[in-house]
Amino acid sequence: MLWTIQTRSKISILQMTDRIINSGQLSHVDYLRLTSAILSDKEINEFERQQINRVFDYVQTGRLKFNDI
Repeated sequence: MLWTIQTRSKISILQMTDRIINSGQLSHVDYLRLTSAILSDKEINEFERQQINRVFDYVQTGRLKFNDI
């Protein structure tokens, strides 16, 4: 899973977070991708980290639904 995150461009993280926020749902696969990206800490910048944290904050506050199917 980590390998796929490292090969993706930086715009992909931003597109993914925008898509998640606009849809109102976080899938299990997206959760794993975002978690891998934030834990790898090699390929993401501060803005991307903030966007990922924003998604996780939205899940905690109920603004996003975690879809664990």
